[in-house]
Amino acid sequence: MVQAAKELIRQHGYNATAFADVLARSGASRGSVYFHFPGGKTQLVVEAAEAHAFEQVEIIDRVAAEATSAVQLIERYVDLGRDGMIASEYGRGCGVAPLITEGATQDSAEISETGRRAFSQMTDRLAFHFVALGVERAAARVLAEAVLAGIEGAMVTSRALRSPTPWESVRTVLAGHAAGVSAKRSKRPQD
Repeated sequence: MVQAAKELIRQHGYNATAFADVLARSGASRGSVYFHFPGGKTQLVVEAAEAHAFEQVEIIDRVAAEATSAVQLIERYVDLGRDGMIASEYGRGCGVAPLITEGATQDSAEISETGRRAFSQMTDRLAFHFVALGVERAAARVLAEAVLAGIEGAMVTSRALRSPTPWESVRTVLAGHAAGVSAKRSKRPQD
């Protein structure tokens, strides 16, 4: 049910995702919803957002393990998002953003905290890997925030335009910035 909710939120948003849709997609019985999610839709949405963030952190770790530079990490991570968007025929969004953009965070402090924590986890993981790949800590944090914001923006504009162009633009600009901050680090005198 959590996976079904995550996918429905990514495709249709928070407000348009109902228990009936989750049950239909997951094949679970109505009674199981209240057994597994006594906190109702809030609990289900929180678990779905946490699952999305966990999956994104795993993807970041997998891509970082194969990358030899911050530029390569960005290029591969953005390419995965673009490829997923194209494969979904421009129907897939973020599993966390709709909670924020559709007002769920105003209805529930728990959802608000989950959204904040999910984006923080993804940003922190990207920054960690950028540092490991030679970017200074402060620059790594800014770069990680820009990557996440760029991907979120590319997701929205790509869906609207039904085109991969926003992804390619984000990739080009962020990779160029990463090359610049990586070059500054490598030109520093050794301590």
